[in-house]
Formats: sequence, C-alpha cells, structure tokens
Amino acid sequence: MSIETLLCPADQAGVARAAALLRQGEIIALPTETVYGIAADARNGSAVKKIFAAKGRPQDNPLIVHIDDVGMLPGLVSEFPERARLLAAAFWPGPLTIIMPRGPEVADECCAGLDTVGIRMPSHPVVRQVIEASGCAFAAPSANRSGRPSPTTAQDVWADMQGRLPLILDGGPCAVGVESTVVSVVGAKPTLFRPGHITLEDLERALGEEVELSPAILEKLAEGEVARSPGMKYKHYAPRADITILEGTLEQFKAYVEAHAAQDPACLCFAGEGAKLAPFPCVEYGREGDGDDQARHIFRSLRALDEQGDRVVYARCPRKDGVSMAVYNRLIRAAAFRVVAL
Repeated sequence: MSIETLLCPADQAGVARAAALLRQGEIIALPTETVYGIAADARNGSAVKKIFAAKGRPQDNPLIVHIDDVGMLPGLVSEFPERARLLAAAFWPGPLTIIMPRGPEVADECCAGLDTVGIRMPSHPVVRQVIEASGCAFAAPSANRSGRPSPTTAQDVWADMQGRLPLILDGGPCAVGVESTVVSVVGAKPTLFRPGHITLEDLERALGEEVELSPAILEKLAEGEVARSPGMKYKHYAPRADITILEGTLEQFKAYVEAHAAQDPACLCFAGEGAKLAPFPCVEYGREGDGDDQARHIFRSLRALDEQGDRVVYARCPRKDGVSMAVYNRLIRAAAFRVVAL
C-alpha cells in the first residue's frame, strides 16, 4: 500500500479538505484531545475497511464512533439508556466512550460482530469542526500501525502512516495523551473496559453507583474471550524493545538493572530519575505519582525508546489507581504483561 499523503495544518482549509475526503469515502488522520485518530464515515462499511487495511488492525477489534452532538445518536444507537444520559451530561464533550446498544445505521465493520457500539463526543475543536463540516459520524481508532504506541503528534502519525492514507491534519500535541475511558452501560451493572483520563471514581460519582472493573484492564484477556472494547488485546501500544516492568523502589530498580547490565538495557523512568540511573540510557515518562503527567508523556516516551534503538528496557511501575490506572493499563500491554515484583 502506497498513496500520496499530505500533512497539512488543521486550519479552515485543512478541515474543509478532510471533510470532503470523508464524504468521498476516504480515511484521514486528525488530532483529538486523547491521541491522533484515523477517521472514516461510520455508516460507510467500505470506507471503514480502509482503516483496518491502513493500520493492519485485526477485524475482531471494534472501533469507536465519534459525534459532535447527541442529536446524531438516533440510528447509531437503538437506545440511549438513562445511565448513558447521566454520563454524557457529566463528561461530554470529553474523553469518554459509552458502549450502548447498536443502531441500524452503524456499519458492521465498526462493531466486530457485537450488538453494541462505543460512542464518544470529543472536545477537540478540530474533530468537532470536521464532523460539522462533513456531516459524518466517524469511526476512529488511534492513527498508528496496529500494536505500536499510539501517536500524540502529527509527526508520530507521519512516521507510521505516511503512504497509507491521503491526509494528516496537524493540530499540535494531544492534551490528554491516552485513549478515552470506555464504559459499558449495557447489562445489569455499568462496567469499565478501558481506563483513561476520566477515572473509575469519576464514573461512580456521576452515576451514583458502583462501576464494575473488567478483569482485562489489569490482566490478560482470557483465551477465546471477545474484546468488548478497543485496547483489550494481549500486546498493544508496544515499541520494538522488549519491556519488563519492575515493581519496587528506585533503589531496588537500579540494583536490578545493574544486575542485568550484560543485556545492555535502557530504563523507562520517572522525571528526574535519569541522572540517578547513569550510565544506563533513560527515557522519562512523567512525574512519579502524577497520572496526568505520565499519561501526557507515555506514548511519546515509548516511541523515543525506538528512536534510541533500545532492545531491552526496564520500566518503573506507575500506580494503579486514578489516571495512573490508564498508564499502567497501557504499559503492561506494551510489556506483554512482563512484570517483576522486587
């Protein structure tokens, strides 16, 4: 696959070009507040297929549909449950995907054979302008080759997708840095399938009830289990290096890395720790204990490991609550669940 790719500013002309391509059944890359995404008209199955081809994405991995107004929901969902209304009122527009019963207008290719669909109303002005100008609710996963770290700048998208789609809109770096929170309101209890900037505690406050945590957030998806949400696959978000997460103090971490110096390892560590881990090459991914800061930096830092040519990487372990849960969720998949307790 090789087509001419244009990288252009996300200005009025760029938005108009993107909207025209979407209406023509093409795919485009654009910024959201979470990560950059590849968009196609969610009602056009042949357009959606181009997303899977460009990414090399498995067909059993569902896509999220993006809207800019709840008035777009009819036809995309068959029901707008009360729990979904509460969550939408609290968090839309914003980095929250709500899984609801699927409507008849969503292309089969978006849903991986499921009877549900994930819907999100992003807050990034460029996305909202493209939806308004095109009239399209669009399906959009992250704009990277499947399995690779998600892109948070247009340059990251270019590195992965140049020659695989006609247009990349450059809207600057993404503010959140990890994909949207995914919560299902289908079934007896609401269930969190993918953590993000909107936390489990945020969801429970908005709903006034307990939200179940899918075991697949912190553990491997069980053999044969269906992926109910994007981001549930075994290995995901991964650089080319083999990553192992080390749970323990900085002193324990340094001792372990020194004991494995023959592997010529690099370190993925917290801000300010690089100098303490010399002479090992380090990439820092945010302040210790600060989930928001880590989320903004984690994917760019994973890509930096590739840019350094690292092959073996030991990573400092983030916390597993609040926004840090989202960072840990991405990191354990990048590490193919290799975690060592020190």
